[in-house]
This record gives sequence, structure tokens and C-alpha cells, in this order.
Amino acid sequence: MAFLSARLTGLPVELVIDSIGGLISFVKRRSIYYNNDMSTNVIIRPITETDRTWVREFIRQHWGEPYVVVHETVYYPEELPGYCAHKEGRVVGLITYHIAGQECEIVSLDAVVMGAGIGSMLIDTLREEALKQNCTRLWLITSNDNLSALRFYQRRGFVFSALYPRAVEKARLLKPAIPLIGEDGIPIRDELELEYQIGDIS
Repeated sequence: MAFLSARLTGLPVELVIDSIGGLISFVKRRSIYYNNDMSTNVIIRPITETDRTWVREFIRQHWGEPYVVVHETVYYPEELPGYCAHKEGRVVGLITYHIAGQECEIVSLDAVVMGAGIGSMLIDTLREEALKQNCTRLWLITSNDNLSALRFYQRRGFVFSALYPRAVEKARLLKPAIPLIGEDGIPIRDELELEYQIGDIS
């Protein structure tokens, strides 16, 4: 389960919504699956006020709490701008972000189905929006144990820009549910910052 910013997750949960974004139910699947055809007929659209309730529940399901703690800041993704990906009435991905000056921070990124290109579609959409907002930098924080996210972002042109040793210890003061041990038995200890200069990404 994801507990730090901008993890790419694939929890076995799908969110069912109606045509106006109202929450209907969560559907739990028995396993995470990979589907290269999943990106077909996927609709990416901005989050609206009518989405806030299900966004809160979506974040709770994927992150353990309805909020995200990163660089000693507490974010409630339901209050942030973002984009959702859905197919046939099911939410298959969500990205939320925060813009300050000319910098766009990815606060959360979740793809229900792994390996289907959903995360890439959401990042591409956000990159276009950030460019429209005159941002020159897209960046995020993730944790040292999150190897899948580190692979994902580097393959898409992100580079390391900062290391914050033991920053997760401070994050636990704001979010005690952050576990001590993460992926592959790696202690969750440090925050890593990745970035790309928007004009440099092909």
C-alpha cells in the first residue's frame, strides 16, 4: 500500500462511479493484473467538485488515510486539482497535483491496473496542463523503498534532484500509519525528489 507521495500503485480495488462522478461502490478484485489493452477507450478528464467524495475514498483505499504527507506537508488530494482516468464507469487511475509559481508537484498518482499505460497517460495529461499554466518544472517526492515508482519515473525522463535522509521519520509524526518496512523488506527512511524540466521531455 502507498503511504508516500506519488507512488504508482496497483491495489486490487476498482471504484465504480456513475456518469456524473457519484460514488456507487468499491469492487475488490482477487488479484492485481496486467492488461496492455486496458488503455483502450480510457477517458481522462479533470476532477470536478462532484468528484470530491469518491476521490477521498479512493485515496483512503490506496493510501490508508484520506491524506498524504510529504516534505512535512499534509495534503488532502480531494481538495487538489487533478485528473481521473475511467473506463466503462470504473475509475482506473487518479493523479492530483499542486502548482506553486512555475513548479507543478505531483502529490499522488495511482493506477488500478499496472502495466497498462494509465500512469503514463495521466502524467502526459498533467504535463500539458502544467505547460499551459507556464510551469517549467514537474516534480515529486517518493520514498527510498519504492523501487517500482523509481523505475517508472526514470523510464519517463525524470531525474533525481534531491535526497532527504530520514525525512520519513518526520512524516511519521504527522502520519503514524506509515510503516517501518516497505517494498522488498527495505526500511522506509528517506525521501527522494525527482524532477523533469517540462520543455526537455519528449
